[in-house]
Amino acid sequence: MDFRRINGLPPYVFAHINELKLASRRAGRDVIDLGFGNPDIPSPDVAVEKLVEAARNSRNHRYSASRGIPKVRQAIASLYLRRFGVELDPETEVVTTIGAKEGLSHLMWVLLGPGDSALVPSPSYPIHIYSPLFAGADVRQVRLEGPGDEDGTSEAFFANLMESWESAWPKPRVIVLSFPHNPTTACVDLDWMERVVAFAREHEVVLVHDFAYADLAFDGYSPPSILQVPGAKEVAVELYSLTKSFSMAGWRIAFLVGNAEVVQALTKLKSYLDYGMFQPIQIAAIVAMNEAPDYPLQVNHIYQARRDVLCDGLNRIGWAVKPPKGTMFVWAPIPEPYRDMGSLEFAKYLVREAEVATSPGEGFGPGGDGHVRFALIENEQRIGQAVRNLRRALTKL
Repeated sequence: MDFRRINGLPPYVFAHINELKLASRRAGRDVIDLGFGNPDIPSPDVAVEKLVEAARNSRNHRYSASRGIPKVRQAIASLYLRRFGVELDPETEVVTTIGAKEGLSHLMWVLLGPGDSALVPSPSYPIHIYSPLFAGADVRQVRLEGPGDEDGTSEAFFANLMESWESAWPKPRVIVLSFPHNPTTACVDLDWMERVVAFAREHEVVLVHDFAYADLAFDGYSPPSILQVPGAKEVAVELYSLTKSFSMAGWRIAFLVGNAEVVQALTKLKSYLDYGMFQPIQIAAIVAMNEAPDYPLQVNHIYQARRDVLCDGLNRIGWAVKPPKGTMFVWAPIPEPYRDMGSLEFAKYLVREAEVATSPGEGFGPGGDGHVRFALIENEQRIGQAVRNLRRALTKL
């Protein structure tokens, strides 16, 4: 049969590592999983308690509103004002999404169609690359260099973005951004956001900023919301998720905020596609945002401690990595003696020989090969054990 939307998709390389990990565990081996970015930190207690209470109320078992109940939209507007100094109209500039991936995918249906194109960083989180393709559009992948600002990443990426724009025809309608960036952990400042907003306003292109790691930042860095830029609402929308900030991954609750025309277009599409998320989840999310506003700080401290254990340990055994300023990941170049293996074979080697699972960089697009991504989803003791396993396995270091 001809499954037209998925026939062009490459094999999901992460599945190879997952299968190898599962086979090793079935054989009785203790594989430490630092691959899939699945948060292990509990959700806020107040949210869990409110979920239980709301679920017991049969009135909450009916269909909800696809754009989100009024109080959950007001809660995210209050969070943005508190956190970023950004005013949002909860009636016109906010819509809930069933996780950021759902929101981004359906947003591309609104913004793009056959004959259109989007600019997307490479490497990138896979849905950023493939959601425009699902909408029938073309993707122009823009090279994103290395982690962090200090090595010129943001300048290199901006220059690459401008070059891609100039050489593209027809001109792309959408630019997909995400900072702090998964997988590379690259970060930008507000000045960088101002430049890209000015470009978008001049050329009438829509900016879509996936702000999944809005609250995961270290060493004094504070990630900017693109909506902090004056005039950004003319051209930009942003996806904010409770997944990482409040460690509510399985709840699937996120928001698209910003440009009212784009938000309302997604709202209209979603009215045909769903009846919104389970209402008790929305009620619990309101409580999380309003009554546990400092929970992201607690989550952040945990990830920073894990980052330090992993990065210090890797550098100590001779695997040179730069500690990231944001996200819950470490983007590690494959050590020179093993670089010829490529990221997939090297990741397989780590599972077999070190009992440590990572994500191969090539799974994030052609710009990702030569790296593996560690996810900080185990406690400090397990991460320390992973480093010891790696030291024994990587005998060429």
